Amino acid sequence: MKLGREISDGGRFVRQPNRFTARIEEGGEHPPEPGRYRLYASYACPWAHRSLIVRELLGLQDVVGVTIVDPIRDEKGWRIPGGDPVTGVEYLSELYLASDPGYRGRYTVPCVWDAAAERLVTNDYPQITLTLETAFAPWHAEGAPDLYPAALRGEIDALNEVIFDGLNNGVYRAGFATSQEAYDEAVTKVFDTLDLLEERLATRSHLHGDALTESDVRLYPTLARFDAVYHSHFKCAVRRLTDYPVLWAYARRLYAIPAFRDTTDFDQIKRHYFMTQTNINPSRIVPRGPELDWTAG
Repeated sequence: MKLGREISDGGRFVRQPNRFTARIEEGGEHPPEPGRYRLYASYACPWAHRSLIVRELLGLQDVVGVTIVDPIRDEKGWRIPGGDPVTGVEYLSELYLASDPGYRGRYTVPCVWDAAAERLVTNDYPQITLTLETAFAPWHAEGAPDLYPAALRGEIDALNEVIFDGLNNGVYRAGFATSQEAYDEAVTKVFDTLDLLEERLATRSHLHGDALTESDVRLYPTLARFDAVYHSHFKCAVRRLTDYPVLWAYARRLYAIPAFRDTTDFDQIKRHYFMTQTNINPSRIVPRGPELDWTAG
């Protein structure tokens, strides 16, 4: 995994900006339509995981297609086993370069392909789930949850920033730090954020009350990976998720929901991190464990 351009002089990890940020919206260049768009995702990647969860929760499986990439990246990037049934490409990089021949960044998931325009519309992972929740609302399944209710959007957006900065991206800043100062700064913020969320969830079943929202979807993929990967691989070793009784119970409640459970593949998660990120695991050995019962009540 090549991160040279994403490490600052102080040894801090600075995530690359998203290259494709067009919106799927009514009246725009890319209007929402059933069958027009395809989501490229990985069960291993937390940013892609959230989009898979939302697609399932909202019942959009027949509206927005999906292609799942192989969890092990090589020098060409994400490979599509058997080739993509829609575009015929073997590597996700081919879609990036077809959309922007001069692109030189990492080829990331999730991203969305517009079959009508024959180009990538977006790899803006924070916006992809919001788009599924809003622009594709006419095609939501009956009884699907309102993950981004208008009355709570300001509160959801504010908490999402806290979760991203302190935890979703915070674990990466700890894991990819190349100086002690950068690591100490990042790992302290990770556990400060976990402490804050443990306290918040002590008085409510979900992050914004009794109902599932976008914030819960954004938090879950990091929690699902914490003890299996981030605790050891990213040196986030102060405490485990299982040391937080409220957060651990909350994570298992989410896992019990089919859209969360069916998109959580611990084998692919572990193989991706330990076999792909050779800058911090050059042996590519995938550790055994931890033995956790995600189905325990």
